[in-house]
Amino acid sequence: MAERAWLETDFYKVLGVPATATDKEITRAYRKLAKSLHPDTNPGSEDRFKEVTAAYDVLGDIAKRKEYDEVRRLGPMSSVFSQSGGFRSPGGTTFTMGDLGDLGDVLGGLFGSRRRAPKRGADIETALHLSFEDAVRGVTTSVRLPTDAQCRTCHGTGAAPGTTPVECERCHGRGVLDDDKGMFSLSTVCPVCHGRGVRIETPCPSCHGTGREASSRSVRVRIPPGVENGQRIRVKAKGQPGQQGAQSGDLYVVVHVSKDTRFGRRGRNLTTRVEVSFAEAALGTTVTVETLDGPVTMRVPPGTASGTTLRIREKGVPASGKAPAGDLLVTVVVNVPTDLTDEQRAAVEALAKSFDATTKAST
Repeated sequence: MAERAWLETDFYKVLGVPATATDKEITRAYRKLAKSLHPDTNPGSEDRFKEVTAAYDVLGDIAKRKEYDEVRRLGPMSSVFSQSGGFRSPGGTTFTMGDLGDLGDVLGGLFGSRRRAPKRGADIETALHLSFEDAVRGVTTSVRLPTDAQCRTCHGTGAAPGTTPVECERCHGRGVLDDDKGMFSLSTVCPVCHGRGVRIETPCPSCHGTGREASSRSVRVRIPPGVENGQRIRVKAKGQPGQQGAQSGDLYVVVHVSKDTRFGRRGRNLTTRVEVSFAEAALGTTVTVETLDGPVTMRVPPGTASGTTLRIREKGVPASGKAPAGDLLVTVVVNVPTDLTDEQRAAVEALAKSFDATTKAST
């Protein structure tokens, strides 16, 4: 997100936490809001859900939160730094937004040299499709991610075999151009070499001068029990690698859960249906109910009405961490016969008369 958007949006207010909140308090607030605002259970809350998720993407990441707090503290000055691409002191030191961790560093850097800080790797996102049962039980699986690897033809130089890059004649190998503005010199990326400091006269035929080629890698991902459709799982330090040994970005896995013909979900509870006859509902019966762990028997009490929900304890989403196991909620559906034989009709009519007589006697 751009610094301007960071300045205009108070992510702490979005999550309902103070700026001094701990990481655990921020995570707890996000999970509570995400559960109540999830579009699957609260239609019409998509925009608010996206706003809360965007806030957590920043505040839930230690590095991003630090940068966000710094941008908010510097205020409009932060946009000045980013628009110019950097400042250069009279002594020749170039500063970029990534270098300016504190305003004191900016003032101190005007009178001495300062090395450019390594840049953290970018975050990446991928989709993972799971069966209903894998999402409920939890699973450890792998995802394939597209990535860049060093070109095997030029070994990363970008130049054709037998040739070497030459120093850029525009910036003389510095990668930047300076525009003196009095006390400061604005520094911009060299348009000829695009900041590399060298120019490739004969590009590599395989990578066309980039020094990189498309590849892929596999990342193991642990999905906790009870993950919901659309939920984002964060895998730390599995995003793009950082520059010069800096921390890698994070990987965000968006889970897509398939529907199941047997079960539905209400939070950590699973739902299902069982059909009984009119007589079974009136007299009571024992039925077989499917669960994730196999069939179990359940008692249907006499006089159970159609639509009644019965509960089978701890047969829902398995326990995970501090979250207890959910239950299986069984809705009883009473089948009312529509095509009766003469004998059955006579029996039902006799039953109806008996009910009428009982009602009149009681009044």
